[in-house]
Amino acid sequence: MNSKEAILATQKHVYTLLNKDSSGHDWWHVYRVWKTARYIGKQEGANLLIVELAALLHDIADAKFYDGDESIGPKMAVDFLTSIGVTTSVVRHVKQIIENISFKNSLDKSGKRFRSKELEVVQDADRLDALGAIGIARAFNYGGFKNRELYNPEIA
Repeated sequence: MNSKEAILATQKHVYTLLNKDSSGHDWWHVYRVWKTARYIGKQEGANLLIVELAALLHDIADAKFYDGDESIGPKMAVDFLTSIGVTTSVVRHVKQIIENISFKNSLDKSGKRFRSKELEVVQDADRLDALGAIGIARAFNYGGFKNRELYNPEIA
């Protein structure tokens, strides 16, 4: 399978999994991150196959919806990419991006975390989607999804 076919297969797979999601981590979030990451990746000279696959798969199984288990998303991504014949080195790099993309994981300053240009590209694209009107809408959407009050002065 060539790069274009792998990206198309991944796009279809992720769309099928997330097109009915109502948490704010839906297909359209992934789509925006994918398009932004591809644009930034071109500007930065990143490996676009890795960037696009990681952007498409970065929220395939967000840990917030799996009792905080951060291993499910990377495992699902690896299983899928392996099933369509993506090379081991690309699969490994995409897995490392998914494992390290979250804001929480980026706070580790020990220097032991994985780093790559492709991670930075996808991470920036994901964070950009959390800004502005779309980001605010996603925050409200997620709060409603979790049945959280919009405002309650009794909550510290």
